[in-house]
Amino acid sequence: MDIIESLQWRYATKKFNPTQVLSSEKLHILKQAFNLTATSFGLQTISLLIIENKPLREKLLPAAYHQSQIVDASHLLVLCIKDHVNTDDIDDLFDNVGELRNTPETILEPYRNDLKSIMNKMTQEEQQQWAIKQAYIALGNLMTVCAVERIDSCPMEGFDRPAFDRILELQQKELKSVLLLPVGYRSEEDMFAGFKKVRKALEHSIIEM
Repeated sequence: MDIIESLQWRYATKKFNPTQVLSSEKLHILKQAFNLTATSFGLQTISLLIIENKPLREKLLPAAYHQSQIVDASHLLVLCIKDHVNTDDIDDLFDNVGELRNTPETILEPYRNDLKSIMNKMTQEEQQQWAIKQAYIALGNLMTVCAVERIDSCPMEGFDRPAFDRILELQQKELKSVLLLPVGYRSEEDMFAGFKKVRKALEHSIIEM
């Protein structure tokens, strides 16, 4: 499938068909796509919650300002960031590099120590703002993969994050919710599906030098 054709097909789905559910194969593709997303230093300070449970999503609905996609979609993806980055996270990364690439510690140690120094100089708030940027990269990646796989999606920033965190008990996992992405299949009743995509002409959005 041509990638541009897939991106033309994609739109922010306003109404999902609640009877259509993603297959386990499609879900696995999304899991892999998230895990393969580029992140700064490869540190992966983001996590993905995949929520199929309808009663739980109904409980989240008021905190999502009653946007029906939360419940009607096949699954609700919640992109989260780590509350803070500690030295164990950095050690896990470089231990994994050493194991998978057979890289000796003598080579890894300077990079391991440099990254610890960088993280230690950041406040917790700075770490979180840095991680949020990684979450947006993952969101874009997931949306593109959804388009290629003909999975409908609707990116959402508008929700009560503290309420989501409380309902999902994210504090116990040392996570904070950042973005939502309901995924599934569009309803035939969604009039937005047939709208022409409105974008600037290329010469007004691209600068070549």
